[in-house]
Formats: sequence, C-alpha cells, structure tokens
Amino acid sequence: MTISREVLRAAALLVTTLSVASAQKSRARQLGVPFDGTPGALNAITDVAGVEVGYVTLMRGDGQRVIGQGPVRTGVTAILPRGKAMLEPVFAAFYAGNGNGDMTGTHWIEETGVLETPVMITNTLSVGTVRDAVVDWMVKRNAPGPFWYPVVTETSDGGLNDMKGLHVKPEHAFQALENAKGGAVAEGNVGGGTGMNCNGF
Repeated sequence: MTISREVLRAAALLVTTLSVASAQKSRARQLGVPFDGTPGALNAITDVAGVEVGYVTLMRGDGQRVIGQGPVRTGVTAILPRGKAMLEPVFAAFYAGNGNGDMTGTHWIEETGVLETPVMITNTLSVGTVRDAVVDWMVKRNAPGPFWYPVVTETSDGGLNDMKGLHVKPEHAFQALENAKGGAVAEGNVGGGTGMNCNGF
C-alpha cells in the first residue's frame, strides 16, 4: 500500500496542529495550512468594507442539564453585510454541506440571488425566536422592501447547553444586532458559537 505525499503532509500537519493548538491559540495560516490570497489587516470578516458583527453570549450555571434551569451556554451572532446604516440587498448564494441543520431564508436566496437581511446564528431550537426578532427589528428600522426572509442558521449546542430551556429571547437578537460593529471580531465560544465544541480537534 502506497501513501501519497499529500496524505503524509496532511497527517503531519494535523499532528502539529493538535500539539500546537493545545499549547496556544493559533490561526490556521500560523500552523501552515495553505490558503490562496492574503488576509486583510484583521484576518476577519470585518475586513470587508461595511460588514459589521455583533453578538450576545449567554453563559450561566454548572452541573447537569435541567430543562429551564441550565446550564446555559448559548447566544446569538448577527452579521450585517452592509452594516446597520444601510439595509440594502447584497448578492448571495448558499451551500449545504449535508442534509442536517436548518437555515431560514435560503429559498429566497436561491430564487433571487440576493440577501436582504442580516445573517444570524443561534442554537437549533432558537432559530424561530431569532427569525421573528429580525423581522421586528427590520420593521422598527423601516427597512426597504415589502417583506423579508431572514437568514437564521443554527448551531447544535445541546451537548453543553440546556437548549430545550429556550433561553434565547428576542431581546438577545436585538442586542446582537444593535451591538454590531466593524473592527476586530471575538472568536471562539461567543455568540451563536458559545456552546459549540470541536470534537477533539
């Protein structure tokens, strides 16, 4: 059996990544993962002019999960492609890597090729709450258009979070939207990614 040079290189990179990552927080490029192009000044989505990101992190309690009690490890992330000041459509597309998960608003993106709302991230069972909050937020801001199909995608944080306790409320979505700004973006377990884990990676 012959193992290609690329497979060996990938295995060596993975071992290096795991050992370095356990010692310090590093970015993929710092670990030698090859990417085309050059990152922006912040190496963040906010390097794109006008993009703003906001989030609310909900973290409280310890111990075993008890529905309605916690522990709570969840949140909401808001990504505004043109910022709060300009709620105009942007060209868009989407890709589903598998048949699992939920993302509202994708039929409209597929049909029109545009995104007309912020992109929100929250836990699986809070997608509806956040979707409705985005509609309310856009109505209050007198956003253009006769209707909107908010894009809200989910993260399954039930391993660390009392997801069935429905701790994400409309006000958390409003806070994430209003907190959105350009510049440096917090990474890791914040906002909609609070309760996520990397399964050993």
